[in-house]
Amino acid sequence: MTAPILAAGAVLWRRAPTGVEVALVHRPRYDDWSLPKGKLDRGETMAHTAVREVAEETGFTARLGARLRDVHYPVPEGPKTVRYWAAQACDGAFVPNAETDELRWYPPERAAGLLSYRHDMAVLDDFLRIGAPDSVVLFVRHAKAGSRSQWDGPDEQRPLSGTGREQARHVAGLLGLFGPDQVISAPPIRCVDTVTSLGLPVSVEPLLGEDGYWVHPAVGLARFREVAARPGVTVVCSQGGVIPDVVGELLAEFDVGIDPSDVASRKASTWVLGFRAGALRTADYYARPSA
Repeated sequence: MTAPILAAGAVLWRRAPTGVEVALVHRPRYDDWSLPKGKLDRGETMAHTAVREVAEETGFTARLGARLRDVHYPVPEGPKTVRYWAAQACDGAFVPNAETDELRWYPPERAAGLLSYRHDMAVLDDFLRIGAPDSVVLFVRHAKAGSRSQWDGPDEQRPLSGTGREQARHVAGLLGLFGPDQVISAPPIRCVDTVTSLGLPVSVEPLLGEDGYWVHPAVGLARFREVAARPGVTVVCSQGGVIPDVVGELLAEFDVGIDPSDVASRKASTWVLGFRAGALRTADYYARPSA
């Protein structure tokens, strides 16, 4: 079978006095109205493509949020797959160009009537279902550390390995697409160093590390909920003995379609957790930062 042509895009949204608005673009080549999207460049991930294409077609820097869906349809070159995210518009301004000559902002309910394609309408329906988040937590497990058996110092001081430093570089690249506002880390240096290169101050929180959390898990979970209630996007870097318990508790309380008894947490992975009115609304797992 022919490999699909890969592309990515987003439901780009912003807050307005009347509520949330989403962006639609007009493409003169096709005389259609669609969600911003485009093909992968060589070496790009789908997530990077989504942010780049939004910027090229709308003029706005975007920060990713929840994954929405993949859509599949044929084009003359073969089968095509487009992955969509919700993405908040940040800085920027639209300037007409060869690909898109007009941009319009609409409430999501009205935007559906202008879209030219059914698959775009389905993506917009996904966004309507979950809504715009009040806050997002990027819950990261630290990158690979050096061997415990070959380290003579305190375990909290065990540093990243060479592979871990490379993973941390990719973690920073992925997390940057979500526009983090603040960074919190468990005490071990391998956690702190995984998120240091984001360029934001790192606050250390013992209750979100294995040693502090398991003294009284209910207190640790309450602390995580406090962090999750902060507006904006917060990075939390922790350990494999904490992340499955916290995410599992949230998934058990709020049904987002994921089994709470089987929460993955491989090194350098990230859970993107979206909250609205204090409730978990979306949960996406990125097993590898470069995938």
